[in-house]
Amino acid sequence: MSSPDTMAGRRIRFLNRFFARLSRRQKAVTAFVSQPDPRTIGNFARGRQLVAGNLLFAGYLVESETTDLWSIRAPDAAFEAERQGFVWLDDLAAVGNPKSREKAQKWLWSWIELYGRGTGPGWTPDLTGRRLIRWISHAIFLLRGQDSAKSDAFFRSLGRQTWFLSKRWHSAAPGLPRFEALTGLIYAGLALEGREELADPAIRALTHECETQIDDEGGLPTRNPEELLEVFTLLTWASAALHEAGRGVPPAQTAAIERIAPTLRALRHSDGGLARFHGGGRGLEGRLDQALAASHVKPAHPQGLSMGYARLSGGRTNVVIDASPPPGGRASYGAHASTLAFELTSGRRPLVVNCGSGESFGLEWRRAGRATPSHSTLCLDGYSSARLTEPERGSGHEALVDGPEQVPVEIIEVTDGARFHGGHDGYSDAFGLTHARALELAHDGRGLFGEDMLLAMDDKSKHRFDRAMDASVLAGIGFDIRLHLHPEVDATLDLGGAAVSMALKSGEIWVFRHDGKAKLALEPSVYLEKGRLKPRATKQVVLSGRAMEYATRIRWSLSKAQDTAVAIRDLNRDEPDFD
Repeated sequence: MSSPDTMAGRRIRFLNRFFARLSRRQKAVTAFVSQPDPRTIGNFARGRQLVAGNLLFAGYLVESETTDLWSIRAPDAAFEAERQGFVWLDDLAAVGNPKSREKAQKWLWSWIELYGRGTGPGWTPDLTGRRLIRWISHAIFLLRGQDSAKSDAFFRSLGRQTWFLSKRWHSAAPGLPRFEALTGLIYAGLALEGREELADPAIRALTHECETQIDDEGGLPTRNPEELLEVFTLLTWASAALHEAGRGVPPAQTAAIERIAPTLRALRHSDGGLARFHGGGRGLEGRLDQALAASHVKPAHPQGLSMGYARLSGGRTNVVIDASPPPGGRASYGAHASTLAFELTSGRRPLVVNCGSGESFGLEWRRAGRATPSHSTLCLDGYSSARLTEPERGSGHEALVDGPEQVPVEIIEVTDGARFHGGHDGYSDAFGLTHARALELAHDGRGLFGEDMLLAMDDKSKHRFDRAMDASVLAGIGFDIRLHLHPEVDATLDLGGAAVSMALKSGEIWVFRHDGKAKLALEPSVYLEKGRLKPRATKQVVLSGRAMEYATRIRWSLSKAQDTAVAIRDLNRDEPDFD
């Protein structure tokens, strides 16, 4: 995240530029003391595309086999950050042939020539830390066949960036940016000759970040699952580098790894991808499994919530539910209005999803992706359960405010499965209504039974609801219950609009039914995925109705085709699931 266009933000950028240029005067590094093995998993297919001249960064594609990476005019800050961070080096190293090495070497020494003297947009603590990790990890791949002049330039640049990072890591924003900066500094301090004295302060600082940024649930303030995975990965890399250098790992760092591991397991769907909430994607393929294996933390069943999320599992099916208020403070800049939304995966096939982050598709998609209608939950009268502020001057960031404050939840084991109860007051001020949701997943994972209620809980809430009814001329308060479907789900509305059939690539067929108190429709939707040129078209199941009284209840079920008779029976039960 870039520094905002405020006095403090301008001061941070000025000092970054000052210390970057001052790094030219520092004593040169000439060799490695030790070199960590490459730990990052590159994408072979993406590496092949880079070699072929298809340069895809932050949703923008440039096609030219001969174009130098740095001669392209960056269309936005996200594109610039991706190329300056050198994560693409993992992909070229994954290919590992002479052509990919040649391209990596050309781009790296071009960067040194253009920016190596402390100029350009890449001299921020988080990007510098990210870049140092890649340069050091892939040094053998990069230096092969190079003459002494280029080798000297490589080490000289490493030394300058390391010194800069030792002076400026503290200006990185708390969270992932600071973890990246400190891990890069630890890598360089342990690996580079003459920079050993920089490792100890970085290790102490990383210990402090583990104690202050990783909470008791093993979560981050942003509640972004993919960001948590990146932090976890960095901590495991730093631990491995310390072990290889013959040094101990601070207890606070080990404890943070042990807290995060079960949280990530709870947020992992049965297909291996992460639940997509609060700006996070599924994570790089293989990254989660590799990081969990490297942590050596044994699997454990977490009790209660994990970073504010609830998990239901049965058979080959799992459900992950956002069961907490949206993040506040600085973390609200990436937060989504997704309280009580859920995702469901059956085996290796995602079924119910959230639309995801539109960050790479521009401002309008970013704002749309953060709104409640882009999540698989109830939306009241077209409103989100939290409000986005106007973009800040300079940074363009929007905070998420006025969201739910009270989110009581309960997870219980019942005779036939596991049940989640939750509610939030995000609509209380405007409409006097509390949204309550019950989700029950069968033990065998073959059915999910849902109940959504809108309740005026007390006299004050009833008065607000009455005013909202008067404003609607007694037409009621409109609501939509949305279930966004993965693009690979083939959905059709059938039986006269009474049900939706959903066929998965695995051959499974799931059927959505409801109790007849709302109108069922199948509407267009989008699946927002990082690294793609445009949003993917998909569909959403929508149950629409109007709240006319102080209590409105809608029941629905999602079950495998052969279990629909049980689903219909349960929809016809009279007893309420809420007290």
